[in-house]
Amino acid sequence: MTNDSGAHEHAHEHGGASGCGPGSAHAEAAARDEAARAAADGSGRTSGAGGHGHSHGSGANRSRLTIAIAIVATVFVVEVFGAVFTGSLSLFADAGHMLSDLIGLIIALIATIVAARPANDRHSYGYQRAEVFGALANSLILIVVAVFVTFEAVTRLISSEPGEVRGGLMLIIACIGLVANFASLMILRGGAKSSINMRGAYLEVLGDLLGSIAVILAAVVILTTGFEKADAIASLLIAAMIVPRAISLLRDVVSVLSQSTPSAMDVQEIRTHILEEPGVVDVHDVHVWAITSGQYVFSAHVVVAREVFERGETGPLLDSLGSCLTAHFDVEHSTFQLEPAEHARHEDQQHL
Repeated sequence: MTNDSGAHEHAHEHGGASGCGPGSAHAEAAARDEAARAAADGSGRTSGAGGHGHSHGSGANRSRLTIAIAIVATVFVVEVFGAVFTGSLSLFADAGHMLSDLIGLIIALIATIVAARPANDRHSYGYQRAEVFGALANSLILIVVAVFVTFEAVTRLISSEPGEVRGGLMLIIACIGLVANFASLMILRGGAKSSINMRGAYLEVLGDLLGSIAVILAAVVILTTGFEKADAIASLLIAAMIVPRAISLLRDVVSVLSQSTPSAMDVQEIRTHILEEPGVVDVHDVHVWAITSGQYVFSAHVVVAREVFERGETGPLLDSLGSCLTAHFDVEHSTFQLEPAEHARHEDQQHL
């Protein structure tokens, strides 16, 4: 017998209880929430208000992202032309950084739209993995930019003639970038506290802001001292900011696509919670993976005492198991195969 549990609307406070079975703090909180949802659905008022609030929040985030994308795209074009006309490598590096962030913002915008699309027979988990492929493209772009900038910067530093850099124009363009990035930060800040997607977009623009500051400092040094290699040094600093993010993105992409257990998940802790359920004898073939960042999927074979089947208590047990994983581990999709001990002994291969 299997069960696929969807995401629950409410998180629960468990106090000091560690278990998830009947009579636990979790079970009581789940029952209260279920009763509240049933009452709300009966009246039609509360459910409607909640849906409107969610829709309004998504629409506001979409508007914030659209405005930020327009600002970042404009500054990106300005910085590319500025890098060409000024000969500034740090402006080019910052433009590459902004291109990556522009892609990240577009992915975030698409995620807010795609997340609302329902799953279908061809895409049973919906379209959220598109975010992962976007992150893959983003990480590769970052790596290419960082390698090129590093190579060019080192070449300029060891060269006796680093090339002319127009510090004045470079400073003006970097200041435009600083103001634009600050404006984008203020626009995105409203949604960063309530959405992990928006928080990621906020941090991306913050990285651009730091890049603009590095270019401004290099331009000031060039104008005041004539030390044009400051541009190459600033570009190395920007590349140093790019590389860790690129590696982190690529690591996350590989983890998701290889269906590795997410770092936020402790399989042994999950097994302990399941084993604490009354009637559960053993659990095996436990698998946890992610569809995309923060969207977890879980499956397991749960060996159950024969009395549970005889008393017809498999339904409540499945509900309790699904609620437990949602509340304790933020697992949106959980599937359990309930089986008697004699069936488990017939399985050829069992995993953790």
